[in-house]
Order: sequence, then structure tokens, then C-alpha cells
Amino acid sequence: MKLVLIDRDGVINHDSPDYVKSVDEWRPIDGSIEAVTRLSKAGWTVCVVSNQSGIGRGLFAVEELAAIHVKLQEMLHANGAQIDGFFFCPHAPGARCHCRKPAPGLLEDAGRRFNTDLKGVPFIGDTMKDVIAAQEVGAVPIVVKTGKGQETVAGAGFPSAIMVCDDLAAAAGVLLAEAAPGIPSARA
Repeated sequence: MKLVLIDRDGVINHDSPDYVKSVDEWRPIDGSIEAVTRLSKAGWTVCVVSNQSGIGRGLFAVEELAAIHVKLQEMLHANGAQIDGFFFCPHAPGARCHCRKPAPGLLEDAGRRFNTDLKGVPFIGDTMKDVIAAQEVGAVPIVVKTGKGQETVAGAGFPSAIMVCDDLAAAAGVLLAEAAPGIPSARA
């Protein structure tokens, strides 16, 4: 199985300092729907792995999050593609749970659901939390410059060995071109 894990806010859709709280606020980043479509049609199992602390903070309900994911799926289904799994942490930062990134719980859940060892699995995100969670499970972090990515890449201590792409479309292009060492090929 070719599994790819993707953070949502700042990678697939525009992020907001006030949280993406409704379907009306959810806007895909240019090229992201096409990127997920390309991966899905090439046989990749695509999972969204996302902290959603707005639920724990009382800013929106899990039902609204589900509606946002339905909107994303509808856009993908129109292109003959899909997200194969949504994994999210609803807890506020102080909850000390095992699922809030940088903890590896969400990634581990995806690995269990798809009965896949996460070693070498690409995880596309935009923050150091994504990088750390990926490294915790042996996945290969890829940071995009959308969302918080520019700030992440420019930050002190950002590991120079981490692959950086302009956006999700560019990251998908790397995966589909088999150009990245340590990343499972599209023919695996």
C-alpha cells in the first residue's frame, strides 16, 4: 500500500489565526484539490491528519468539522478521487493527550487503520509539530511553504535535511515523480 499522510489547515486549505470554524470559512489552497486527486488516482491511500483544537476550545462542534470534511470529499469525488481517512485531535493544547501533534497518536491511528508500518511513509505538513510527529513514527516529513510553512522553514533549528516544497501540488509532484530518496515510489 502507498500511504500518504497530509495535514489539513495550511496545506490543503487556507489556515486562519481564528480557526477554520465552518464550511463557509473553509477555502482550498490553489492546486490542493488537484494534488490530492493526482495522488488518489495514482493509487495512493490519502489520509488527513490534523489537530482541531477549536473543538476543545468550544469554537465549533465536531458536526461542523464533519461538514467541512464532507465538502472536501465532495470536491474530490467530483474529480474521481477521495480522502481515505480523516484523523483529528479535538483536544485543546493543555489536554496532554497522545493524539495532539507533535505527539504521534494520530499517525499511529492511521497506521493501525490501514495496517501499515509508517516507516518511510510521507507526511506533508506546514509546522514543526508535523515534522516531529512524522519523525516519532519513522515517517518522512515534507514541509510545504503554505500556511505556517514559510515561518517553519525560516525558524531556528529547522532541520536542513527535511524536504521543503512550495505547496501540496509540488509535494504531490515529487511523490508521483519518485524523485525523493526515502519516499516509497508510486509503483511500490
